[in-house]
Amino acid sequence: MKNKKIIGLLGLLAIAISVTVGITYAAFTDKAEVLGSTFNVGSADLMFLEDLALGTDPSNYRDELTGPSFTNIGPGWTQDYLLKLVSLGTSEISISTNAYYDTANDPESIREDILVEIIKWYHTNQNGILDEGEEGPNLGQKTIIKWKTEGFTLGELFYGQTMGLILRFSAPSISAAKQGAGAIFDFEFNSIQL
Repeated sequence: MKNKKIIGLLGLLAIAISVTVGITYAAFTDKAEVLGSTFNVGSADLMFLEDLALGTDPSNYRDELTGPSFTNIGPGWTQDYLLKLVSLGTSEISISTNAYYDTANDPESIREDILVEIIKWYHTNQNGILDEGEEGPNLGQKTIIKWKTEGFTLGELFYGQTMGLILRFSAPSISAAKQGAGAIFDFEFNSIQL
């Protein structure tokens, strides 16, 4: 019987110690929680402005444009093609460009003779044409072949920003053997989320 009393007292003592420790622990601890955290990955969305004077109206956004048609190319020929890009993604993007072609669409290899020079276009008056003083930095000049294999890095854009570009095509010299030749090239603009 004495052992039962000792065991009972030890049990009560253990319960009292547990309650005391629990009360002490509760008095010196607390927690705070962050619940329902949401993570959304940013996106890259690069579009063209179809009407260069209209600006960033959603009705003016295009994924593709019909390319220019250049005729009567001869030695010393040059012509500009104006473009505007707009970033509609949620993240900063880096933009590059490359030419693309199938050799079957350029049987006389005029891609060796046509040069493209890419120049930033600071379209200050928004009238849709290249005016004096709107040419920015020159990003380089390459043949259509080098444009395909090496490309150009154009810079970065944030959401809603536009980038104007002048694509200045030229043919310093074309051999007489290529008279009457024709070719079809595509120009691709790529965006990479930073």
